[in-house]
Amino acid sequence: MPTATASPAQRKVPRPRADAVRNRERIVTAARDMFVEHGPDVPLDEIARRAGVGNATVYRNFPDREALVREVVCSVMDRTAEAAEAALTETGDAFAALERFVHTSADERLGALCPMMSDTFDKHHPDLEASRERVEQLVEEVMGRAKAAGQLRPDVGVGDLMIVAAQLSRPPAGTDCIRGDRFVHRHLQLFLDGLRAPARSALPGTAVTIEELRSP
Repeated sequence: MPTATASPAQRKVPRPRADAVRNRERIVTAARDMFVEHGPDVPLDEIARRAGVGNATVYRNFPDREALVREVVCSVMDRTAEAAEAALTETGDAFAALERFVHTSADERLGALCPMMSDTFDKHHPDLEASRERVEQLVEEVMGRAKAAGQLRPDVGVGDLMIVAAQLSRPPAGTDCIRGDRFVHRHLQLFLDGLRAPARSALPGTAVTIEELRSP
């Protein structure tokens, strides 16, 4: 008699419970906020306390600090990509869509998390690479639409936008996050106004490319 084999439906991996998904999201959100406020060395039990879960729940989802930091950075990049996708669905003013994307992405605080991408774990991890490439491609499309409309000066590249947006969304040295947050969108708008075409001056050097950002 032939041995019975499991059907595809029987072999399907069970989906995580809704409460488990919510706990994981709460941990990632709490970790992001605390990493921004205190850096990547904040105690994991403090993250668990802010997330409202037990230490065991944190370690069940993330076996070590590196895994948690990587998930935080990837989740921030994924939400940044979603903001870029939303900008691409807009049918109105292309530069206004670019502005809304930059302001929305600044609230994700990727700039404040950037130091951890080089100091805490392997920045070439496949998950991180995939999230980063998705963001870069979408940002290039958002900028390309504004350039095609004649609204974005042609001598800037994706790297220019990402560098300045990251720097401006990072709290200045010696200031706390809450105080720095008061000025983020004000200064971003000053920067965005400088991106409008026609340009009022010639930029020194050449546009920064993604390849230059990735080079060691």
